[in-house]
Amino acid sequence: MSAGGAGGEATGGIPQNNLIAVGAAGGLIAAYAGHFLTQGIGPAFAFIGALGAICAIVWGAAAVRRVASYGLGTGVPSIGMMALGMGVVASLFGLAVGGIAGPIVAFVAAAIIGLVIGVLANKVLGMGIPIMEQSMTEIAGAGALTIIGLSVAMTGTFMFDAVLETVVATGYIAVIFIAGGMGILHPFNANLGPDEQQDRTLTTAVEKGAIAMIIAGIVATVATGASAIPSIVIGIVIWYVAFRKYVEFVNRDAYKVIGTGLLPTEEELE
Repeated sequence: MSAGGAGGEATGGIPQNNLIAVGAAGGLIAAYAGHFLTQGIGPAFAFIGALGAICAIVWGAAAVRRVASYGLGTGVPSIGMMALGMGVVASLFGLAVGGIAGPIVAFVAAAIIGLVIGVLANKVLGMGIPIMEQSMTEIAGAGALTIIGLSVAMTGTFMFDAVLETVVATGYIAVIFIAGGMGILHPFNANLGPDEQQDRTLTTAVEKGAIAMIIAGIVATVATGASAIPSIVIGIVIWYVAFRKYVEFVNRDAYKVIGTGLLPTEEELE
């Protein structure tokens, strides 16, 4: 990451502690609910894991927004990829050694990794961002819960053997990495500037999380058939609602919205 000039912590109508609660509690509860309901009732309930991933993505995007507002330049996309990198390592470790407590172990491991990276960024690299340690801890935790939630949506469980076989060995972990990383990094990157607003940025996160949910549903369809339809249908509904809300916020915040029409042809330019 590189520093991109002086700035300050971003604020908004929703306190960060509330977003932490939604992301952490929502991500963990949804992972366990998706696992137990799928095992006890049927695979159609795997979509709940993706709802938890959306909670985690919104939390991660809010954390990126806070820390990147201090002036990160190229670090805005980099920090999102770092979040999922830490999330992959922590989630696979936690699921491998934790058993039924795997999501909790993964979450704690991610928080520790994020804290260490935050300390190194401030104390060794000298970035001098007051909330770097906390933000990196949050971003890593959000990344881990995103990985786990989307894995549950794809497999119906967070047990390591199933995730290893269906998500990792097949290469779908790369899909989760890209979709989850974009969900966390893109919202602030897309909305940054003097008119950036928390509600518009976080609505973008919901919309990107919904796309990740749809992708998880498509992957699950290959593995489990029609049982993955709820993930796709619910994901499309969430995306549609969030995107319409995003357009509403754009129209609210923009100085002027005009249609540019089609680009001129070469003959017209001559």
